[in-house]
Amino acid sequence: MPKVSVLTPLYNTNPKFLKEMIESILNQTFNDFEFILLNDSPNNKEIKDIVLSYKDNRIIYVENEENIGISKSRNKLLELAKGEYIAIFDHDDISLPQRLEKQVNFLDKNPRIGVVGSNFRRFSNNRKSKNPENNLDIKINLVARGCIILHSTVMIRKSLLTENSIKWEEEYSPCEDYMLFAELIDKTMFYNIQEPLLIYRDHENNTSHNQSTIMKDKENLIKNILYKKYPYYASFPSNSSSISLFGFIPILKKEKKGNRVKYLLFGKIPIFKIVI
Repeated sequence: MPKVSVLTPLYNTNPKFLKEMIESILNQTFNDFEFILLNDSPNNKEIKDIVLSYKDNRIIYVENEENIGISKSRNKLLELAKGEYIAIFDHDDISLPQRLEKQVNFLDKNPRIGVVGSNFRRFSNNRKSKNPENNLDIKINLVARGCIILHSTVMIRKSLLTENSIKWEEEYSPCEDYMLFAELIDKTMFYNIQEPLLIYRDHENNTSHNQSTIMKDKENLIKNILYKKYPYYASFPSNSSSISLFGFIPILKKEKKGNRVKYLLFGKIPIFKIVI
């Protein structure tokens, strides 16, 4: 069985973007993966021809009989995946060469972490993102700000999804990624590697542009759900290094030394640590 399943839904993908995306995975420094590409635009035969032109036995091409939409396509990819870890990867982005290697190494070293993302660069202006790093900061921001993890950067333990019956929910599309992370808040720990491991292609055909109104409505719907479920996260300051009751009784403290981050209950009792 492969260590990683890279899952990519395709829909009328620009041929140039498709080739760059595929080659960025085939050129990874980590090789123990399967690369499953699902064509949800079955009438677009050019996509099939391009994918199958790559003679690499790690590529698995699948085609829907009819268009079923992004959430159902993602769930179909999940069902097909055989890897211990699944790497989410959208059809027009570019993974940098060490993406899989660094994320696999991180999950192997930190068994309590179930979701690892990364920072990224924008293709249009080479601008680097700066996303929350540690579990607590990520969860605070998911509740208070929205989907602050770029879906296409994420690697997840497959067992985390299958054992908890968590899937992408069509009801919340095009914010199905945000709802997935929302469902995982009380199931696992999160981490964002603080270096760009992906180049995000921000263009006029992105969902964030052509479905911006729907996205905002669905994002607010998910935020309302999270506010009710996790009011304590909503009240914490972002990027906090400690949490206090009544503003002065320390409950949880975060300490970072070198490549280790340690969480302390009441500021003294070690609860867990992660290795960056």
